[in-house]
Amino acid sequence: MKRRFRSVLVIILGLVLLCVPGFLWRPQQRTAVQATYRSAMAPVFLVPGSSATQNRFNALVAGINQKAKHRHSLLRVEVMTDGTLKYTGSIRANDTQPIIVVGFENHHDGYATIQKQAKWFTIAFQALQRTYHFNHFSAMGHSNGGLVLTIFLEDDLAKTKAHADRLMTIASPFNLEESDQNVDTPLFKQLSAGRQRLPKELTVYSIAGSQGYSGDGIVPFDSVNRGKLIFQGQVKSFTQMTVTGANANHADLPENQQILALIRQDLLA
Repeated sequence: MKRRFRSVLVIILGLVLLCVPGFLWRPQQRTAVQATYRSAMAPVFLVPGSSATQNRFNALVAGINQKAKHRHSLLRVEVMTDGTLKYTGSIRANDTQPIIVVGFENHHDGYATIQKQAKWFTIAFQALQRTYHFNHFSAMGHSNGGLVLTIFLEDDLAKTKAHADRLMTIASPFNLEESDQNVDTPLFKQLSAGRQRLPKELTVYSIAGSQGYSGDGIVPFDSVNRGKLIFQGQVKSFTQMTVTGANANHADLPENQQILALIRQDLLA
């Protein structure tokens, strides 16, 4: 009887030992699947600059949809100063690449406001994630909107567990309006200090407008060009471009036909 009991015990222990690798492997497999899985929906976020609202890109989206094979839905979100959200527009069922514009009740200029807007953007992003269940996205920011997105990517993207595919910044002043190349603003120092937290799989396009020899009429070339000091060597690829000709001044850049073509080609591809 004792011998039979020992035999049964040995068999049970053997089966347990055989199962252990499977139990250890399953969590690793689940983690690997979660890391590589991409949701069907991959929204494109647009963030306007100072003094602009969530309606800033209405004409741009209309221009995109004129030549789009499949029209992009347009959802506009305004983040109030208390963190509540107001929505206009909607996302069409089965639209895998809707355009979501995130604007802010407080859309004044200034370093302190940019910091607040980055946190407000995170609030909107996480709320939209809970509703639409996406885990990857692309984004474009005009002027300070590009700064808001860069801060979000450095400081808050990781906690959302989302993957950033592409980022396009248009006339974003990474050193604010500072024209002296020897002066680093607190914003530039902050972005430089956090650059190693940028997502390594990210593709970045930085576009500058050229109204004259020094900039687009508001943002100095050097301030836009400093994007390379933040992104190069930290992301998968970084491309810098300058747009000249009609509508190349700072305010008109989102309606510039060259930039519209770049958005279709590089951001929505």
